[in-house]
Amino acid sequence: MPFKAILFDLDGTLLDTLEDLGNSMNRVLQRNKFPTHQVSAYRNFVGEGITMLVKRALPREKLDSDTIRACIQAFQEDYARNWNVKTKPYEGISETLDTLLERNMKLAILSNKPDYFTKACVSEFLPSWPFEIVLGQQDSIPLKPDPAGAIKIAEHLKIARENILYLGDTAIDMQTAVSAGMYPVGALWGFRTEKELTDSGARILIKRPEEIITSILH
Repeated sequence: MPFKAILFDLDGTLLDTLEDLGNSMNRVLQRNKFPTHQVSAYRNFVGEGITMLVKRALPREKLDSDTIRACIQAFQEDYARNWNVKTKPYEGISETLDTLLERNMKLAILSNKPDYFTKACVSEFLPSWPFEIVLGQQDSIPLKPDPAGAIKIAEHLKIARENILYLGDTAIDMQTAVSAGMYPVGALWGFRTEKELTDSGARILIKRPEEIITSILH
């Protein structure tokens, strides 16, 4: 299949953001005297936007609308101060992006992270690569797995969806790719399991970023 573009998820795919996300949420929980979580637990909390992250982190008996709303605001304020403390690109991402550009592949990003934070992370940690479009969560676009964001990106790129490879690390990403008619590839270095990715429609799984080139685009 002649792929002409790659659409990347951000958190868990290009960037390891887990520690900063988990630490920010844990500080919010601590301030409210709620139980905190191991950072590894946040692998299953993130990926569907801030509201879902907060709901999953809060105690079950504290899921009233006022508490959720207050914790969302507190998380956004804390994360705005601490989003770039531990976050970094995964090993092999830089070299892989270089090679993709050498092959004239178009690059794009679609994330359920709020648009401001998405663009800030890309600007800070991935400044050397000219992504054609970077799209985070916006009120006007439904969150993944709704395919609207992916379709919007395909239209921006002016590339047929079947010619776009979608790389992500969660069920949400694979479902988005399938619904959008893109080629779903699961990143095993990210936040979720091989079984979750396969069950959700991944056509192929890769263990390292460079396998995009060696196993798919060779």
